[in-house]
Amino acid sequence: MTDESSDLLAEVAQGNQEAFAELFGRYRKQLKRMIGLRLDRRLFGRIDEEDVLQEAFLTAFAKLPKYLEKQDLPPLLWLRLIVAEKLTDLHRHHLGTQMRDAAREVSLYGGPMPAASSAALAAQLMGSITSPSVAAVRAEAKLQIQEALNLMEPLDREILTLRNFELLSNSDAAQELNISPQAASNRYVRALRRLKQILDDARRVSG
Repeated sequence: MTDESSDLLAEVAQGNQEAFAELFGRYRKQLKRMIGLRLDRRLFGRIDEEDVLQEAFLTAFAKLPKYLEKQDLPPLLWLRLIVAEKLTDLHRHHLGTQMRDAAREVSLYGGPMPAASSAALAAQLMGSITSPSVAAVRAEAKLQIQEALNLMEPLDREILTLRNFELLSNSDAAQELNISPQAASNRYVRALRRLKQILDDARRVSG
């Protein structure tokens, strides 16, 4: 936790509601990226990311007194957990038995955490491939990326999502996955090597 976040949390504990809004705002961009990556593709256009954020903000504010008693999670991880619960509830409400099997437990604290889809990750990664290839070739490259991501170990894909796309620190990612910082770092290096191979293969297709 940064010194600035610690100062804001101290103000929140003293009853400063504006400080909580500011604290939430510090992580808003990361939380929105999380929603974009983990919201089921079938709900795009039906669920607004800003609405999810607003509901998460209200829920977090209601749960704030209990959180302040223990503070057993850094603020970002606590807020991510609340957002994850909102996303899981939305998936259950709108998809029911059609929920994909990717929803799984990855948090030490037992909260449901929908996994980022390979389609969402592939879309992010295609942005790094700037070749002016025709749409059909780019679509083929995207499909290749998705297939390669699906072959990665779930934990490796998750550490990539947390570090590269949600921009969590290594220590936060390790805590989120309930593994040691060293194990998280090793996983991340291995996953990066695999990711580089995936992107190199895709660039050959789209080039």
